[in-house]
Amino acid sequence: MSVPPKQARSVARLAAVQALYQMEVSSVGAEAVIREFAEHRFDRSAEEDDAPLATADEAFFADLVRGVVEHQKAVDAAVAKKLATGWRLDRLDATARAILRAGAYELIHRPDVPVEVVIDEYVELAKSFFEGPEPGFVNGALDAVAQDARR
Repeated sequence: MSVPPKQARSVARLAAVQALYQMEVSSVGAEAVIREFAEHRFDRSAEEDDAPLATADEAFFADLVRGVVEHQKAVDAAVAKKLATGWRLDRLDATARAILRAGAYELIHRPDVPVEVVIDEYVELAKSFFEGPEPGFVNGALDAVAQDARR
């Protein structure tokens, strides 16, 4: 089954956000989470009769997870610098934090991916997790990070 590269990257971004969230709440390391996703979550079906889960760009997923972990201090600083006065990254919801970290990593360390694509993808992810102001917040924060990262 062939999956368009764009869709496979969208799935990889969703998986990376889930993996980063999982790592934060369970203190599991990056390599263990990458292995778990590869062995149990990508393109697998829960039961024989189920349709397979969407195919992810697994190399892109692994790069996102490893990259956020490897560059977390700089990624967090880039995001924190764009938060409103008095706000700290650790005050944000863990899912929002994972979305912002993955998006900021892509903006800073993946110049091969257009800014508009990164922002649109993570805003759409935020919409799938939140019904309130969070998608707008993600949009504003990532746009501000992009201004610094891609001048």
